[in-house]
Amino acid sequence: MGLCLALALASGGAHGAKTTARSKQKVAAEQQRADLQQKLTALKRDISRTESAKDDAADTLAESEEAISNANRALRELAAEQEQTGVKLRELGGEHEKLVATVARQKAQLAKLLREQYVAGNEDRIKLLLSGDNPNRINRDLQMLAYVSQAQARLLGALRTNLQAVESNQAEAQNAKDELEEIAQEEREQKTLLEQEKGRRAALLTTLSKRLVAQRKDAGNLERDEQRLGNLVDRLGKLIKEQAEAAAAERRRQEQLAQARAEAKAKADAEAREKRLAARAKAQAERERLAQEQAKGGKVKPLPPLKPDPIDADEPKVVARPAEEDKPEPARPSLGPAAPEGAFASLRGRMSAPVAGRLSAKFGSRRGEGPSWKGVFIHAAEGADIKAIAAGRVVYAGWLRGSGNLIIVDHGSQYWSIYGNNQSLLKRVGDAVKGGDAIASVGNSGGNEESGLYFEMRLQGRPFDPAGWVKF
Repeated sequence: MGLCLALALASGGAHGAKTTARSKQKVAAEQQRADLQQKLTALKRDISRTESAKDDAADTLAESEEAISNANRALRELAAEQEQTGVKLRELGGEHEKLVATVARQKAQLAKLLREQYVAGNEDRIKLLLSGDNPNRINRDLQMLAYVSQAQARLLGALRTNLQAVESNQAEAQNAKDELEEIAQEEREQKTLLEQEKGRRAALLTTLSKRLVAQRKDAGNLERDEQRLGNLVDRLGKLIKEQAEAAAAERRRQEQLAQARAEAKAKADAEAREKRLAARAKAQAERERLAQEQAKGGKVKPLPPLKPDPIDADEPKVVARPAEEDKPEPARPSLGPAAPEGAFASLRGRMSAPVAGRLSAKFGSRRGEGPSWKGVFIHAAEGADIKAIAAGRVVYAGWLRGSGNLIIVDHGSQYWSIYGNNQSLLKRVGDAVKGGDAIASVGNSGGNEESGLYFEMRLQGRPFDPAGWVKF
């Protein structure tokens, strides 16, 4: 009967749910990023509102170039998720095989025990006690029966646990398979979207080519592009400062709240202790009074002994569960550096170039009739990976007139690196990056004539020559 009950636990299993853990995590992540993205969108809109330039040909490409960037980033993220989910599925498969082998072995052991017990006649304890046999033998047999029962109970418990583990493993494996199917479907959709947007952009480029060439050579446009990027950097700096101040204020508020709670708890504990000590003193005084009456020959009812004070006694303390409001909030994506202060400056002269290619424009050189270069331009093959020069956090990732798909990384100590004219942005605002991480891919967005990377470095919002810092 016990074996049948244990085997029945293996049946069932709810695999029908299609809402995967991945879907829930994606929704939560997108909700967390919404506030940051809203602030950056408002900031970019405010910058555009103050511009005098109208009808820039590159603006016509903006929507298409942003869509291409988003599709490429989604495909890259999906590929990474697919690999991770595949690894998880293989691990679950290995665990499943081990669990199945263990369950089969335990079932065989249990079946052997039950069979041996049946062959032995299945004598119970009552029969042994009423048999009139030698008491020592009865005691020994009862002890042996107890050992057998304990072994059976342990085996049944282990079997039940492993059967539940098999069911849980199957549910996890099914969820991983559902996630893989979900990822594959998203990949197909993103690839279709990417091809459509590339075709649309190619058609727009053909139509706008002459206007783009003329506008890119116009000195006024170049100055406005430079000013626009400078305004973005300045306003981002202010936004980051405001966010840091708000975070510091929130930390102070939480510390004050925690201190107030600790003080209130200490006060309550002290009051409770005083009450217990007062009650103890009162009880002790009553005992002394009764002792005096007994000494005089009076008959009094003895009181129970005093219990030790739990604060003074060496007793285990019960730890209260934290209240719901005491639990820390989950970390939210934020602006600001992900690298410690001073770490970036220590890398001076040792950082690798963000992309392999030919340096065609250097810091400070003239741009035709327009302003001088505030950064460098590196010709590189379209689609090549652009890598972060050092650890930091992405503070901007979006399309900007004159810069195309633009990504900005804050490295701490007010050092920033800027990467423009990208085909795709592979990181999002708030993402922490390490030196050498791929953050974008080479392109010619923003109306650029050739594919390549526009790269800047800034300190306190002001551009400086990266040649002494990065090995080009």
